[in-house]
Amino acid sequence: MQFHEVRFPAALSFGSSGGPERRTDVVTLANGQEERNTPWAHSRRRYDAGIAMRSLDDIGTLIAFFEARRGRLHGFRWKDWSDFKSSRASAPVAYGDQEIALGDGVQTVFPLVKTYRSGVFSYARPIAKPVEGSVRVGVEHDEMQEGVDYEVDVKTGLVTFARAPDLGQSVTAGFEFDVPVRFDTDSIQTSVASFQAGDMPNVPVIEVRV
Repeated sequence: MQFHEVRFPAALSFGSSGGPERRTDVVTLANGQEERNTPWAHSRRRYDAGIAMRSLDDIGTLIAFFEARRGRLHGFRWKDWSDFKSSRASAPVAYGDQEIALGDGVQTVFPLVKTYRSGVFSYARPIAKPVEGSVRVGVEHDEMQEGVDYEVDVKTGLVTFARAPDLGQSVTAGFEFDVPVRFDTDSIQTSVASFQAGDMPNVPVIEVRV
């Protein structure tokens, strides 16, 4: 996997449009009823960072970032301003935000996940790109200390404990995170509208599996 551990400039992704995409195969039967199935266990996010009338400095930053990624060749981190942390949008990150596992007295490595709930239904989203310095971890309502009780791999989203949590103990975490993405085009077309600003009509970005 060709992936660069660098974030697309957050100031340029702010105001972008996009979100999760699902793939559902729908077959309509002769009686009018439907059968629906999906080959995807997880959603895939798409974004468009194109916003008209950027400054020429911003356009220069975009082109430099695009060239350094070689277009679609290398992936990178993306901040989704509508969904970038374990807590609610209005709340700060806390170590009890998400239950990520139950201890069994043996396992010491746990992946970060964010669970989305609606009624009795839920979806657990793997978090592979946590933001360095943002991860907080707890066990049975007690906050643990990073570097002493656990370590976080920000390239994979894995939390490794120095000592396995006991059987049945709730392992929780709070964090900010990025989305692993790549450009979904090998060309960026811009136009200069004035000496101070330009037009950036389309900058498609798509999530990648890591």
